Order: sequence, then C-alpha cells, then structure tokens
Amino acid sequence: MSDRTPETTATPDSARASLEALRAEIAKAVVGQDSAVTGLVVALLCRGHVLLEGVPGVAKTLLVRALAASLELDTKRVQFTPDLMPSDVTGSLIYDARTAEFSFQPGPVFTNLLLADEINRTPPKTQSSLLEAMEERQVTVDGTPRLLPDPFLVAATQNPVEYEGTYPLPEAQLDRFLLKLTVPLPSRQDEINVLSRHANGFNPRDLKAAGIRPVAGLADLEAARAAVAKTAVSDEIAGYVVDICRATRESPSLSLGVSPRGATALLSTARAWAWLTGRDYVIPDDVKALALPTLRHRIQLRPEAEMEGITADSVITSVLAHVPVPR
Repeated sequence: MSDRTPETTATPDSARASLEALRAEIAKAVVGQDSAVTGLVVALLCRGHVLLEGVPGVAKTLLVRALAASLELDTKRVQFTPDLMPSDVTGSLIYDARTAEFSFQPGPVFTNLLLADEINRTPPKTQSSLLEAMEERQVTVDGTPRLLPDPFLVAATQNPVEYEGTYPLPEAQLDRFLLKLTVPLPSRQDEINVLSRHANGFNPRDLKAAGIRPVAGLADLEAARAAVAKTAVSDEIAGYVVDICRATRESPSLSLGVSPRGATALLSTARAWAWLTGRDYVIPDDVKALALPTLRHRIQLRPEAEMEGITADSVITSVLAHVPVPR
C-alpha cells in the first residue's frame, strides 16, 4: 500500500522521519492546520479515533483525504443524515437468487480511514453502530464478527455552531474518541495562501495533481507503534497523569470529570508525542501538550458554569496550572 511493502522492515528513526514528512506533504493541500495533522498522526500511533470540530469550510474533509493519500491508505466517507441506517455504515446481508444464499456486502466502515462527516446529524441508533467498530475493531452482522483492517481510524466531524436537527453524542460514545481536535479558521495570511492556490488551479478533489504522494507506509507505522510502546514512563509521570484526571473530578465547574479510561488515553498520547519529538521517555511537558485534545471531550460542565462562560478548555488549563509538576 506504499513504496515499502508491509514485509519491509523500518527502523524507528526512519519511521519518525517518514511521519514527520507527512506534515510537509499534507501542507501541499491544507494550509495552517499543523496541530490537527499532528493529532491525526498521534491517533494512528495510539490506534485511536479523532473527533474534528470546526465550522464548515475549514478543510476537515480535505485534511483526512490528504492524510490518507500521504500514507497511501484506503479511505471512505459517509455523510451522516437523519435517515442513515446502521447497515449503511456497517454493511448488510444480501440475498443472491442464483445461489439461494445470503452473502455479506461490506459497508464503508471496512476501510483504513473512515470519515464520518457530521456524525451528530444522525440518530443515536446509527451513531451507536460505530461503537463496536471503534472499540473492538470488528463488525458483527447476523451473529458473525468480521474483523476490520489495520490500521483503522474513525475521523468524525461536527459543526460547533449549528445544533438544530442534531443528535449530540452521548458521553459513552465521546469517550471512545481518543482526541477531540478543534479546526480553527485560518489566519489572514493563511487564507490569502488558500485563495492564491485556488487562483493557480488547485483542485481539492484531485490530490495527485496537487503533488501529494505517499511518504510513509504500513512498515513505518508498525515500527513507530512498536517504538511508542517502548517509550519509558516513570512512576512520577504516571502519578502526574492520575493527579490531573482526579483534579477534574473535584472541580466545582464540572458535573463529570475524566474517567480512568481518559487517564489511560492521556498517557498513551503523551508517549506518542514524546516519541515524535525524538525522546524515548515521557516528560511533564508531553502530558501538558496533549491534555487539552485528549481530555476536553471527556468532561461535562455544570449548567451554571456554562452560563458564566466557562469552557472545558479553561477548566483543563486551570487544572494544569494547579496540579504540582513532578521534578
């Protein structure tokens, strides 16, 4: 699926260099979204999923397509609508009149990168059809489990400003996402660069013409995951992660703090970030760097706190400022 075959071995150093090259490659199509690119790479390393939140037109879909092209992974897109059925996502049994038997027709979930566009516009029944796929990496139809390909990542998008006709994701499903990444509006200069590219013939539907090519493959991803798994975590760092998560449970602004699953997620993302930055051990700054995207969707504000203008990000930032940092 890339220039290297899956059997070809890659060293941790060559894998890190290949994944770092993703940023430059994706920048050929997407301008000014480095943090979102990094978050997607971290999710791939941790075998997690990503919730992308941003207003329409900030290149959320293009970002995922460019990542898939840079890694030469298979990608599919599902537009979530109120009438979408679970079988439209997972697949269904089709009766074949010639053989008088039912055969399984895979749905779009059988891919490497699934773009679940506007996931909060479909009812909970269809939203929940992704739960097994995200957690177990399989789909069960008619009692038969069917494994999904590896790597498998769900990148779901939602619009933060339009809630009419939407179905907010329940906490149980939000907790399945490793990261919640905000995709902001570009700066003035970045927006000028976007217009210049379009004026010069850039077509977001033709990534090959934009010059995007595979710069990393499955061998790089496998080597990187193995190296991340060996990244050292001291007892002090583990305690720091736990203290941060426990502090959210005691915050007067929150009705729901970070669960132990969230603590595990923060440790995983901090390890991936440490390895990406060239270290084989985790430091407190790694934990701080990934705290917001890893935890912001795992807490719930009290209504009175929302009325006062307090946000999830501000609560986490306050917690980071008050929890003692290990030396």
